[in-house]
Amino acid sequence: MHIGKNLGLKKVLIWSKRDIVIFIIIATIPTATYEIFHFPWLALPWLPMALIGTAVAIIIGFQDNATYDRFWEARKIYGSIVNSSRIWGMLVKTYISNSQTQQSLSNSELDVIHRRLIYRHIAWLTALRHQLRQPREWETKNKKYNIENVEHFIVPEHQISLAEDITPYLSADDKEYILRKKNRAAHIINVQSEDLKNLLNKGLIENFRYIELQRILSDFYEHQGKCERIKNFPYPRQFATLNLYFVWIFIILLPFGMLPEFEKLGHHITWFTIPFCVIVSWIFRTMDKIGESTENPFQAGSNDIPITSLSRTIEIDLLEVLNETDIPKPIEAANDILM
Repeated sequence: MHIGKNLGLKKVLIWSKRDIVIFIIIATIPTATYEIFHFPWLALPWLPMALIGTAVAIIIGFQDNATYDRFWEARKIYGSIVNSSRIWGMLVKTYISNSQTQQSLSNSELDVIHRRLIYRHIAWLTALRHQLRQPREWETKNKKYNIENVEHFIVPEHQISLAEDITPYLSADDKEYILRKKNRAAHIINVQSEDLKNLLNKGLIENFRYIELQRILSDFYEHQGKCERIKNFPYPRQFATLNLYFVWIFIILLPFGMLPEFEKLGHHITWFTIPFCVIVSWIFRTMDKIGESTENPFQAGSNDIPITSLSRTIEIDLLEVLNETDIPKPIEAANDILM
């Protein structure tokens, strides 16, 4: 996610430089042909161009609104994960204590239980973000203009394996079990649920508090399912693909419609068709690319949800609940981009 005050003109031009070159070529060829060879039949009436432009603008507006809804829903889901995780840490500490158990445990024994449940939750956060960072065929992060836009930062989930990343938070048996599964995050919640059931059977937690902790685990399942829905269900391809075709049809026809309009101002004024076509084309294409860059909020792009940073924030909060001293630092932005 970009957290700077603004994107900066340089970054915007780097992001769209290839398009600008194409726009110049598209505008120059018909304009030069019209001026040099005097082909009046190249000029198109402006009315159909205005109708096409209006239709394309409406379609792009619809797309940008729909993709922003996907982005904002993803942010709200991760906000819920943050809140539920803090509640989990609080309830584990307060519900599993000597005042609530049928047998007395030493502080060190309680600390082991607290640490196991909270560390396992951090492992769930780790597994979830690794799953959400896995690429999908329809995602646009690997397009050249997006690669250039994010080349100055590193995606942690692409630099370290899940097995290595969850090692500090799981026992050897839990890790071996989890890595055998396809949906690792979901099975970590299953292990948490089994652990709570064992604590209930041993009389280390009351039934009411057991139900409340299981409800929080159900919330985690729901949050994960919502994230997977956005990750695994793309913005409808008929909208994304046809919108792109419509934009380029308008861009290609645009200089033919502008030629007679500028000729009305004077013969040599027709050359102004080129810069004005480039400006209008750039606006329409950039609006289309804004929607494209927003439709996949978990693909590790510069405009995505910073799930790595949010997960680190949760980890810090939970480790402080355990009163640990070896606490990692918050994720810092690189080149104004927060992962």
